[in-house]
Amino acid sequence: MDLKSFIRDIPDFPKPGIVFRDITTLLRDSQGLRYTIDTLKDKCDRLSPDYVVGMESRGFLFGVPLAYQLGCGFIPVRKPGKLPGQVIAAQYQLEYGSDRLEMHIDAMPPGSRVLIVDDLIATGGTAAATAQLVQEAQCHLVGFAFIIELKALGGRNQLPDVPIVTLIDYD
Repeated sequence: MDLKSFIRDIPDFPKPGIVFRDITTLLRDSQGLRYTIDTLKDKCDRLSPDYVVGMESRGFLFGVPLAYQLGCGFIPVRKPGKLPGQVIAAQYQLEYGSDRLEMHIDAMPPGSRVLIVDDLIATGGTAAATAQLVQEAQCHLVGFAFIIELKALGGRNQLPDVPIVTLIDYD
């Protein structure tokens, strides 16, 4: 199946010169969505994670069904102030300024095998910050999975040396 055909390009969003890769057109197609989750499952099964960690919010959309398919738990990583319990946090750089991600301090037992999932990797800042949280929780990062990779932005170069699964590449 040509997954790229399900991705809508929106020029000049969120600002001039940017082409936004819209996944909502993939999400609305039952066959495309099923194929996406099934393919991620097939490619990630060998990593044998105990948990899938997904970043707010699009990482939730693919992380939860993938965790279900892999037979493991799902852990949300959220923006500041959204989790009710004690958290650990990681800062990351944005084009202008910085942001922060949080995860419950007791989200996973130390030593757990963790797969990080998101819809897209661009510069790698969000995924790298999430990897920091996994490492701070004393868990073993087994890999990353993304639906889309924007190769020209070099995000994978910011990530730890573990397997990286992507389904669609844009140069």
